[in-house]
Amino acid sequence: MGAVVGTLTMGERTKGERRRPSRDKIDDDFELSIVCHRPEGLDKLEAQTNFSKQELQVLYRGFKNECPSGVVNEDTFKQIYAQFFPHGDASTYAHYLFNAFDSAHSGSIKFEGFIMALSTLLRGSVREKLTWTFNLYDINRDGYINKEEMTDIVSAIYDMMGKYTYPALKTDTPKQHVDAFFQKMDKNRDGVVTLDEFILSCQEVNFLYIYTIIIVPPTYSCLLL
Repeated sequence: MGAVVGTLTMGERTKGERRRPSRDKIDDDFELSIVCHRPEGLDKLEAQTNFSKQELQVLYRGFKNECPSGVVNEDTFKQIYAQFFPHGDASTYAHYLFNAFDSAHSGSIKFEGFIMALSTLLRGSVREKLTWTFNLYDINRDGYINKEEMTDIVSAIYDMMGKYTYPALKTDTPKQHVDAFFQKMDKNRDGVVTLDEFILSCQEVNFLYIYTIIIVPPTYSCLLL
């Protein structure tokens, strides 16, 4: 939030500063003029998301403060995400999460893509949220979740939580959880979980609690540092 507040409370520069920008400032401005990405109009984003124009303006100021170029690469995303899990290793989970945001496989996340996903995560319907989460687990994007993919995600979550995992993590705990998930989700016992099976199973149990705790707060907060 500090970045957002900062953009609203910057003091005025002196007249002399305005007349004589530093050489570094000129270089920075030139560099940004080359790489800077400007998002679509706010009216269009307002129509495509569940945010008001005023909310989009505040979110964009925070986004630009953290990412002046207008895009976020994976390394920057990992650095931001790691701040919320200082006692664990969030890099692997952040990698999977970045790929879920980077639906175009461009290697970067633009404001439009980020805000669309954020709108789903925070204000989408239950089905929209679960569909987004399914796509996160579907690492190879073949339309199914297999045990290996779920094990990779669950292990990454435990690594991210670090020593605060409760009960204490044992070596085979991720496998045990995945076996339990599949027992519940793989309705036809074909070794994979479809989107319909995933949504049905998550609606039968309180899986949204895990979704809300693990994904939403860090994702939202990284825009508002």
